[in-house]
Amino acid sequence: MLQFVSLLVRTLFPQRSTHMDTATKQSLDFNTTTFPNQRTDAQALKAAANEIRRDIIRSLVRAGSGHSGGPLGSADVFAALYFGGVMRYRPEDMHWSGRDRFVLSAGHMAPVMYAALANAGCFPKEELGTLRKFNTRLQGHPGRDMHLPGVETSSGSLGQGISIAVGMAMADKLVDHSDRRVFTLTGDGELQEGSVWEAAMSASHFKLDNFCWIIDNNDCQIDGRLPEVMNVYPIVDKCVAFGFDTVVVDGHDPDDIMRGFDVFLTNQANGTGKPTAIVAKTYMGHGVSFMNDKFEWHGKPPSHDQAVAALEELAKM
Repeated sequence: MLQFVSLLVRTLFPQRSTHMDTATKQSLDFNTTTFPNQRTDAQALKAAANEIRRDIIRSLVRAGSGHSGGPLGSADVFAALYFGGVMRYRPEDMHWSGRDRFVLSAGHMAPVMYAALANAGCFPKEELGTLRKFNTRLQGHPGRDMHLPGVETSSGSLGQGISIAVGMAMADKLVDHSDRRVFTLTGDGELQEGSVWEAAMSASHFKLDNFCWIIDNNDCQIDGRLPEVMNVYPIVDKCVAFGFDTVVVDGHDPDDIMRGFDVFLTNQANGTGKPTAIVAKTYMGHGVSFMNDKFEWHGKPPSHDQAVAALEELAKM
C-alpha cells in the first residue's frame, strides 16, 4: 500500500531534476552586468537592450503584476538613450547639476526605465527584484518621493509627464540659459490625452530645441488597437503641425534610433528653435514570440514558466 501511494504521488506531482531547478534559478537571477554610456556600435546597443529585456522579465515574474508589453518593446530606445552617449548623466551622482533629464510620461512602463538605470549602475541590480513590493523604491509607477536615482518626477497619470518635461525644458533654456537637454517618452495611446497636445503646443511656442519627445508607436493600448479604441493617426502629421521637427525610426534598429537622436542633437547644437519628435515604430513585447505585437500583454506579467521560456528566447537574440 505504501509503495502504491508513493508511486501515485510521484505520478501526480512529478519533480523537476536538480539540474533543471539550478538552471532555471540561474536564468531568473539578476547579474552584475552594467554598460557604459558612450557612442558605440549597433551590436553593443543590442546587447544592452537584450539585457534590459531580461531584467524586465526577471522583475515582473517576481512582482506578480505589472506591464510587460510596452517595456519590452521600448528596450532598444532606452538602450540608445542611456548607453549611446545621447543623454549626459553620472551614474554615481544622478543629482549632478549638469545632467540631462528623462521623464517617463508613460509611467506604467516603469520596468524598462528601472532596468536601464540599474544597467547603468545607478543602483544595484538585485534591487530590481523588489519591483512593486511594499515600501520598495521601485513602485509600479515612478515616484519621486521614493528617492530612486534617475527618477526625475512622479508620473503615471497619462499626459502629465510630457507637460512636466516641457516645463523642465523651459526652465533650462529660458531661465537658466543652460545647454541641458530634456527627453520624455509617451505611449501612442497616451496621445488621446488632450494635455499632451497642450504641452506640444508650448514646446513649439517657446522654441524648445532642447526638448526631445519620443513616441512609442506600437499601435497597442490596454483595450486593443489604437484605431479601434480612439484613432490618433496620422501621428507624424500632427507632430509636424504642432511645430516639431519629426523623425520616424525603426524602434528596434539601433542605428536608426541613433539617427533620430542625432537629428535632435543637431537641432539643439544649431539653435534651430524647433523641438524634436521621434516616432519610434515598435512592437509590443518585442523579443518574446508569445508576447510580440499582442495588446493583451499590455498590463500583465509572465508566469514562472512563461518567464523561463521568455528568457530562453532572449538568450538567443
